[in-house]
Amino acid sequence: MRRFTEMTDEELALRYVDGDNSAFDELLARNQQKLFDYIMFMVHDQELANDIFQDTFVKIITKLQQGYYTNSGKFSYWMNRIAHNIIMDLYRVQKTERVIEPNAENDLSNLAGQEVMVMNREMQMVNHQVMNDVRHMMDSLPASQREVVYMRMYQDLSFKEIAEITGVSINTALGRMRYAILNLRRMARKYDIQLKVEYA
Repeated sequence: MRRFTEMTDEELALRYVDGDNSAFDELLARNQQKLFDYIMFMVHDQELANDIFQDTFVKIITKLQQGYYTNSGKFSYWMNRIAHNIIMDLYRVQKTERVIEPNAENDLSNLAGQEVMVMNREMQMVNHQVMNDVRHMMDSLPASQREVVYMRMYQDLSFKEIAEITGVSINTALGRMRYAILNLRRMARKYDIQLKVEYA
């Protein structure tokens, strides 16, 4: 029999559905940190993130036991989709999501994801400050925009994957990213923050 460590998440999920509780322990161990990081990034509150994390895994267990999971895609996407829905339900209840209208600037050229080459210490310090500034500005974005930026830039997901997880069309996911970039630029101009990363 194959060991759990040799199985994919999808195989472990199906093993748990078939009654092997220890398969879920392995699933939890593999995915809990990544899931918690995503939740924490979205809500910025440790206690709330812990509650959502627990709610997410309760819902995952319930859905697995009810047979709502089939091996039709990555388990992590399915798991993130459940967390996303819980977070969005929370935002709807609190009515905290703001709508920020984009301005006329549609240039997305600063979105290029260049590899960081060899940098001297001064450039590293500048880049570190730029990334900190970007993270702080991201906190001010509406939740739907912040989520897309996080999934794209920090989890390296495609827009197709983001659309599947968040339950929207690819065009909507692209639109949210576009508005996020426009809003980040607006904030950068307002507070005179440099967004450009320096390369050697």
